[in-house]
Amino acid sequence: QGQLVESGGGSVQTGGSLTLSCAGSGLAYRRNCMGWFRQAPGQKREGVASIDSDDVTTVADSVKGRFTLSRDSAKNELRLQMNDLKPEDTAMYYCAVELQRSSLCRWWLLPDFGRRGQGTQVTVSS
Repeated sequence: QGQLVESGGGSVQTGGSLTLSCAGSGLAYRRNCMGWFRQAPGQKREGVASIDSDDVTTVADSVKGRFTLSRDSAKNELRLQMNDLKPEDTAMYYCAVELQRSSLCRWWLLPDFGRRGQGTQVTVSS
């Protein structure tokens, strides 16, 4: 089914912005729920944002109004636009896709999805 490759992480100061990208291949990525989750050192995985086959998105309350998830279908790529970043956003960010299509696509499901990329680090300093 191909791979997921994340890019765009980096280090910014509080209030800064980053755009994460996730490139994938295969039909499943267009039909199935996918999105981003993150994990900070010593913390549990936390869903961030999801997008379904109709491009309907959901985002976690902790990032609502600051993060936006979108899809570039021509490039088969997801983009997570992150604005007004805070130190608590510091984490490894992973792109993930569900392996079996289900009817529910929500941000909190992302950490349990069966296929993910290697991750990209986001560090926000105060």
